[in-house]
Amino acid sequence: METSDRIAKLFSNCRKRGRAAFVSYVCACDPNFVVSLEICKSLIENGSDLLELGVPFSDPLADGLTNQLASQRALEWGCRQEDVFDLVREIRKFSDIPIVFYTYYNLIYSQGLENYVKEAKGAGVDGLLTLDLPPEEAEELVAISYAHGMSNIFIIAPTTPESRIPTIVNSASGFLYYVSREGVTGERKDLASDLEKRIKIIRAYTELPLVVGFGISTEEQVREVGKYADGVVVGSALVNCISSNLSDSENIPHKIGDRVAQLSSGLYGN
Repeated sequence: METSDRIAKLFSNCRKRGRAAFVSYVCACDPNFVVSLEICKSLIENGSDLLELGVPFSDPLADGLTNQLASQRALEWGCRQEDVFDLVREIRKFSDIPIVFYTYYNLIYSQGLENYVKEAKGAGVDGLLTLDLPPEEAEELVAISYAHGMSNIFIIAPTTPESRIPTIVNSASGFLYYVSREGVTGERKDLASDLEKRIKIIRAYTELPLVVGFGISTEEQVREVGKYADGVVVGSALVNCISSNLSDSENIPHKIGDRVAQLSSGLYGN
C-alpha cells in the first residue's frame, strides 16, 4: 500500500544516510497543552525524526504504568480530542516531521471513522497506530485511511506466528512496528536475545520499513537495535523525564531534549 509522503521520505533519507530513524513517543497534552507543545519542539530540535503522539485514553491496555500515568495527567488537565488535533496543528506551523497517533480504536470509532481520519489528516497527522485493532477487523479503517492518504501502522509481536505475518503486512502502510518484548510498554535493562532473527523473518515478507519499540531506554540499546531496524522507538524513558520534573514543568522541555540528544546519538556511526 502507498504510504504518507512524509513517512516515506523520512525512511528513504535515513536509508541513504545509512542509519535508522529515531522515533520519540510522548503522550499528547502531558502535563498540559502548553508544556506538551514545548516538549514536541524540543524533541524535534534534539534528534527526533518521527513523533509518535499518544492520544490520552482512560483504558490504555497496551501501556505500562509510566504511560498510563501520562495519559491520566493529560486527561486530568482536561485534554479533549480537539486539543490533540490542535497540538498537531501547532507543530505543523514550524515542522514537517512525520507524526503518528498511538491510539485506541474506540477513540476513532466514536467519532465516525471517516470524520476522524479526515480531521486527523487535515490537522497534519500522517499515520494511525491503533493498538487494539487487529488487521482482520481493520478493513473499513484501512480503506478510509487509504482514500485520504493516511497510513495504518500495525504491530507484530514476539508471539506472532510467522504464518500470520502476511495478513498483518497486507493491511499495513507507512511502516511496521515490532514489539521487541512481550508485555506492556516500559523501560527494560536488556534487549530480546532473538531480535535480529525475528527482524530477518519479518523482512522476508515485506519491504515496508520496520521500527522496533517497547523497552528501549539507553544509548547502547538504541545503537544495537539500529543495526537491524529502520527505526528505533523510545517512549517510557522520555515520559519519565516529564513525570520526574512535574514540580519544575518549565524545565521539562530542556530535560527531555537533553535525553533525546543523548539517546539518538547512538544511531550515528552505525
